[in-house]
Amino acid sequence: MTTINSIATNAYQTRGDAQNDHVSALKFITCGSVDDGKSTLIGRLLVDSKAVLQDHLAGVQRGGETDLALLTDGLSAEREQGITIDVAYRYFATETRKFIIGDAPGHEQYTRNMVTAASSADAAVVLVDATKLDWQNPELALLPQTRRHSLLAHLLRVNSLVFAVNKLDAVADPALAWTHIQGALARFAQAAGIAVHATVPVSALKGWNVVDANAGWCGYQGPTLLQVLEALPNTPADTALPLAFPVQWVEKFSSSSDTSQGRRVFWGRVASGTVAPGTPVQIFPSGQLATVAQVLDHARRPKDVPAGTSAGIILDREVDVSRGDWILAAPTAAAAVADDDFGDTPAAVPAWPASRELRTTIAWMDDEPLVAGRVYWALHGHRWIKAKVKAVVHKLNINTLAEEAATQLDPNAIGRVDLLLQEAIPAATFAKARVLGSLILVDTASHKTAGAVLVN
Repeated sequence: MTTINSIATNAYQTRGDAQNDHVSALKFITCGSVDDGKSTLIGRLLVDSKAVLQDHLAGVQRGGETDLALLTDGLSAEREQGITIDVAYRYFATETRKFIIGDAPGHEQYTRNMVTAASSADAAVVLVDATKLDWQNPELALLPQTRRHSLLAHLLRVNSLVFAVNKLDAVADPALAWTHIQGALARFAQAAGIAVHATVPVSALKGWNVVDANAGWCGYQGPTLLQVLEALPNTPADTALPLAFPVQWVEKFSSSSDTSQGRRVFWGRVASGTVAPGTPVQIFPSGQLATVAQVLDHARRPKDVPAGTSAGIILDREVDVSRGDWILAAPTAAAAVADDDFGDTPAAVPAWPASRELRTTIAWMDDEPLVAGRVYWALHGHRWIKAKVKAVVHKLNINTLAEEAATQLDPNAIGRVDLLLQEAIPAATFAKARVLGSLILVDTASHKTAGAVLVN
């Protein structure tokens, strides 16, 4: 950890003001078990970075003292019960970086809210409450929700994971507790294949090592949590892949007299690759071929648009495209056939092959268990299709990380599931392409979001 922390310190010191813009804003979430101090930590970040106005600070007083958790717990039920239920987003900035924070709930029943927040985050700060652990034991066991949230962040390809060991000021021997907990986190991360950017001992209540350093506390000499966050990279977009563009909205301007190109704009967010005028494309599912005539950015300015950015595409001719369709890179040409080869000419290779059968990893979030034979609505991009559960292959034991045989996935379980779709979709592995490799399952009767699907 010393090497990682020293790297973070150097990156923090050399980071320039040139990156202090909306592009470099870091979206991160705080997660972990219930009552680990997530809301208090965010409140400490906001207060110590001077991001809270005095009148707002005066409104979060309890018994004459400032309750930092109330800065993010906005629902009346959250304030009454002292818990976080829904994800609360807050914004703050330092001299070198802008941040968007998502305060995710720690209760197991609200795991679906944490998954929603993690799906768009650049980083995750997993809090660990030292007072809840057998910190005197070198082989101590972590809390189930700490393990679950870490695994979910890893599965969702959250780019950076940071452990913050909180409440060390409340134990008898902070240095010993820090050593044992840090070791347990390292063993868990190694066994789960999770890359950890840093582990920091903090006291969210007192502010130690959050924004201001408490040098030498617990024998720790690395950067503060804020310094680590300032040095973390943003999630790279999938710009090196072939073009994939899910159509979200079709804008008509048929009154235009210009017939040299199509008279509709297809709006959406580029999932992968870069779209530019002259790009040959294929429409899914119709298979029609066309060429991009013009590209508009979010402000309707002509501009090449990379993955992760909203765009409007105008094609060179009128093509039947609706919401839910995909505009994909055109298939690559087939290999040349020798003059003496009387076989069939090989078909062109699609940039994103379509498939009806998917081997997936599912984070199950419905109250009803997932069982083979059930049919759900599946959302891929902006396209709705029916999906049938062919088989539950196994589930992941979050305590042992073992893959156990299973016939169903219970609420908040993670497991391997085979799906059969009513129609083929241009799916890719989630490890390769985030948008094409992810779906959500929705209960056909209750219309509740039932599961987060990652294509393997």
